[in-house]
Amino acid sequence: MTSNKKKKPSAKRKASRPKDPTSAISQEPSVEPTQKATDYYAALAEVGRRSQDLMLVIDGTGSVKYANPVTLETFGLSLEEGLGTSAFDYVHPDDLQRVISQFLKLLEMPRGSIRDVVRTIAANGETREIELVSTNALDSKAVAGIIVNGRDVTEHNQYVKQLQALEERFRLAFEDNMAPMIFTDLDDRVFAANDAFCTMIGFEREEILGRDSTLFTYPDDVGIAEDSLRRVARGEIVQSRYVKRYLRKDGRLIHVEVLRSPARDEDGNILYHVISERDITDERTLAAQLSHQALHDTLTGLANRALFHDRLEQAHSKMVREGTLCAVLLLDLDDFKGVNDSFGHLAGDQLLISVARRLEHVARSSDTLCRFGGDEFLYLAEGLTSAKDAEFAATRLLEALAEPFFLSGAQIQQRASIGVVVFDASASQTTEFVQDADVALYEAKREGKGRFVFFTPTMHQQAVNRFTLIQELRQALQAGDLSMHYQPIFELATTRIVGFESLMRWHHVTRGWVPPSVFIPAAEQSELIRELGYFALREVVATAASWDAVRPDAKDLYVTVNLSARQFHDPELVSVIEQILSENSFASERLVIEITESVTLLNVTETMIVMEQLSRLGISFALDDFGTGFSSLSYLALLQPKVIKIDQSFVSPSIERPRNKILLEAIISLGHKLNMTMLAEGIETATQLERLRQADCELGQGFLWSPGVPKDEITALLTRTSDQW
Repeated sequence: MTSNKKKKPSAKRKASRPKDPTSAISQEPSVEPTQKATDYYAALAEVGRRSQDLMLVIDGTGSVKYANPVTLETFGLSLEEGLGTSAFDYVHPDDLQRVISQFLKLLEMPRGSIRDVVRTIAANGETREIELVSTNALDSKAVAGIIVNGRDVTEHNQYVKQLQALEERFRLAFEDNMAPMIFTDLDDRVFAANDAFCTMIGFEREEILGRDSTLFTYPDDVGIAEDSLRRVARGEIVQSRYVKRYLRKDGRLIHVEVLRSPARDEDGNILYHVISERDITDERTLAAQLSHQALHDTLTGLANRALFHDRLEQAHSKMVREGTLCAVLLLDLDDFKGVNDSFGHLAGDQLLISVARRLEHVARSSDTLCRFGGDEFLYLAEGLTSAKDAEFAATRLLEALAEPFFLSGAQIQQRASIGVVVFDASASQTTEFVQDADVALYEAKREGKGRFVFFTPTMHQQAVNRFTLIQELRQALQAGDLSMHYQPIFELATTRIVGFESLMRWHHVTRGWVPPSVFIPAAEQSELIRELGYFALREVVATAASWDAVRPDAKDLYVTVNLSARQFHDPELVSVIEQILSENSFASERLVIEITESVTLLNVTETMIVMEQLSRLGISFALDDFGTGFSSLSYLALLQPKVIKIDQSFVSPSIERPRNKILLEAIISLGHKLNMTMLAEGIETATQLERLRQADCELGQGFLWSPGVPKDEITALLTRTSDQW
């Protein structure tokens, strides 16, 4: 059965196998085929031709005696090339020794069989995996050989390996996944859960298998995903994603993000659901914290501007539906700067927190309390029926601050002023409410603080006028349209000029002369007052220094400059005054600073410190408008000014009464007992002058002698003699 055309094993294959792999196989004598054997082979050939499996017969030496078409095709051989060759030539080198061992063992097993999967090499070098069943039939009269039946399992084994790889990947992706995962059936019962999921909900796997998700779902969230699941079932969406809350076994509530995907069969029917979940509790907590920080004041915890304006818009929409009123109340702490300056900003922050708690205590739950910034608070009152309700709300807020605060061991009485705006659904621009409340707040401050004022339309125009006035005043300062006038101060006993009070004047290009009573209060509400104050100091000191050349005793003349409360508390004040005095070689003893009670009211401690620093320079102080304040006597003892200026209302009262004379004499007598110089303002008649002389008032000024004059007219005043007055 050998053929000269049979394919020889490749050199590589020959080199990798033993020289005589069948050397241990006994050589059987050739047997003359019988008719029975011939018939058997004919039948075998017929069966082999029809079979889809490999069929071959080899003799005791491993030589191929028969191979069916499937076998020849598998190894890429023709019948002539296959018959007579050694079956071991087609075994993969790595499996050869095992196959030979099995072959020898099979020879020793009459009528025995061995099953194995063997890797083979076809003529073209292709490796295949063949599952073989080899049966020993050497002693058979019909066959006399090893009958081998085989099936090519290459693709099958590859598929099995792929399944095994998939199973391994699935195990890694599911069981060992750090993301919580479960599989549920169509009734939402869990039939698989990984460790991460069990850890997340705090239940053991055995406790949840076969149970639906209501076991660990927060009661209010049961059924939360039913609508999305119906849409998935109808094919409207591929998967559903939602957030729900779980109640862990230990009772802790967690938030989870759920991604539920259906597994379908070939017909699109849902078999089960694959659910991947993520614990977002920390994210929700952080998001809530960030949201709270974005919408709340970090110091007091109250709503901030952004949240307030959002609530304001919502309140406006609600008014349209319900037909009610709303009010915006802007509250500003009076003289809060004094707390920071006296006790430090930490104490100031503690006061703001305490104020916030007090205001919260009286605020209605339906209203919104906001820290607007600095020492300002906004209050939105909703559902009002009349302006009276807003008045009641403002009263509650002010009364909340009535009791003193205790900070750093000190008792602080903190008052506040409030601007109130009441509006209905007809108001369209909600952004203007806070602006209008600020305008009303300005009026509350101007009227004396510690009170509330309702906004009126005329206030808006007044605010516009103030703003315009400030802008024009700033331009006037830059253009040189402001000037200083000087009113002489006389020694009443001799009618001799001893000094001048400086007065700021503004001549507007279109309005003419603008009274100081108009532009100074407006400037005090802005930073412009600081620039005006330093302008006055420089002009006055330079002018007073020039008087030395006019009169021999001019070096004894002093000049007064009025400083506003904001100017007086400027930290640069002392150094700027020192510089001005030095630049003009002007004696500090000739400069007198006029102050009012309002300066001290801002901050008593800081006032005393600044006064002490200026006193060391030799500068004196005059207390202006004495007798008009509510606490003048106490401030006399505290400030100890060198000069007391008696207000004009005591010198030239509108109605002459006997008690006016008594009051005037009492004021002068008090000043003398305190060793202070008394200066009467507003002297207009000789009678008033004589009365003051009789009361031993030392100094005076007024229209009886001269109004305030420009600096170029001072020479004429200084050259007059006493009898010329």
